[in-house]
Amino acid sequence: MPTGITSLDPILEGGVPTGSVILLLGEIGAGNYEFVYSSIVNTLGLMKVEAQPGLLVPKNIHYVTFTRIKEDVMHEIVQSFHVEGLTDTISTIQFDDLSDLYFDRSIVPDDWYSHSDTLTRLQKRSDRESIFVRLSTIFNSAENDSIVILDSITDIATQTTIPNLWQDLTGILRGIQRVAKQRNITTYLLLSKGILGSAQEMELADIADAVMLFKWEESTGARRQRVMYFEKFRGVMPHLEEQDLVKFAVRISTTSGFDVSNIRVII
Repeated sequence: MPTGITSLDPILEGGVPTGSVILLLGEIGAGNYEFVYSSIVNTLGLMKVEAQPGLLVPKNIHYVTFTRIKEDVMHEIVQSFHVEGLTDTISTIQFDDLSDLYFDRSIVPDDWYSHSDTLTRLQKRSDRESIFVRLSTIFNSAENDSIVILDSITDIATQTTIPNLWQDLTGILRGIQRVAKQRNITTYLLLSKGILGSAQEMELADIADAVMLFKWEESTGARRQRVMYFEKFRGVMPHLEEQDLVKFAVRISTTSGFDVSNIRVII
């Protein structure tokens, strides 16, 4: 299944194995969100044309948020690219907002995240389903051969003081890893690096089929440079390492979005 990143898909011989669960682990501002936004915009374009032989173009894109609203995500995508008619194009994305379940566990005032009246909110809260139950429902309703984006795992993982939450999170992700293979649902998990403990971060990386690390490095002249690493990719890593394609310089523009360039070999 193509990622939609035109400079990356040829390196991956067309895209990623269908049903891959990919952890996009990124330092703040290093490019993991830009990767997802570029993938969305370009994939929506691919969905309008006939697929090349051997490639499975997604039938649908599901974007799941835990704290962000749909309008915020769409606005950020539109502001990131100079593409005519982009607002209408991204309106075809299916958004699922789980913020009502997320914020009900917090001190955030109800009217900040819910537009229903007080009585309705109390009735819903008395029979409140788990955020992970809702997430499993979303995956069950997702079309086969589609893409699901979880924005972001950081939101849930940082609430690990709640009893059994970490076990619930890792359990549902392991379940997603299984069902994604059965139904060809490529899944992107967005995670901010350095917020969780190293053991927790490592466990999430172990669950995923692939880990793409986005970070900042100092380049010539003390300039900061975004780079992307493939830390792990089941079934693909041998191909990448044979060609020394595990570390890339990253460029982000308003015309092409996320772009890998100046492929560098790790010595």
